[in-house]
Amino acid sequence: MLRRSFFARTVHEVAPDLIGVTLLVDGVGGRIVEVEAYDQEDPASHGYRGRTERNASMFGPPGFAYVYRSYGIHWCLNLVCAGEGVAEAALIRALEPTTGIDQQQRRRGVEGVRALCSGPGKLCQALAITREHDGCALDAAPFELRGREETPRIATGPRIGITRAAELTWRYGIEGSPYLSRRFPPSP
Repeated sequence: MLRRSFFARTVHEVAPDLIGVTLLVDGVGGRIVEVEAYDQEDPASHGYRGRTERNASMFGPPGFAYVYRSYGIHWCLNLVCAGEGVAEAALIRALEPTTGIDQQQRRRGVEGVRALCSGPGKLCQALAITREHDGCALDAAPFELRGREETPRIATGPRIGITRAAELTWRYGIEGSPYLSRRFPPSP
């Protein structure tokens, strides 16, 4: 199981190391196949303009969840990195569902597996993640993060759905995974 100390590094070190890790919430979840990195110097980051009530967890100690609502519709899960007072977090963009698939399908109201967790809002709905999880420790219930069993081939590319610093290649994922929120551009 990953401990808080795993997250006590820069998000640019943690984010690629999360690819292949198993994320469970109350025993339901799967393998992380896609993440995006956000740091305090990044104009697309919630921490860029400083601490607010909404983003306070992002400024907290590493190894905790930062959960926010995107566009007033979808919850998004971020894993806080670096150190207290430094706003760095990895947005979990997609999972390969492996555990509790029936529960995930009911929560999402869909059949099949490929699209269950292929986006940050979808995976939060499938895992029943809400604002109540904001500020929760990642190494204690309801969260469980299991280290990866093998190092996957990791693709990198630009982040999705942002307008500022969109050119930065701070999106990481399992190369060729059918569970990604969106394919990565071909490598040069």
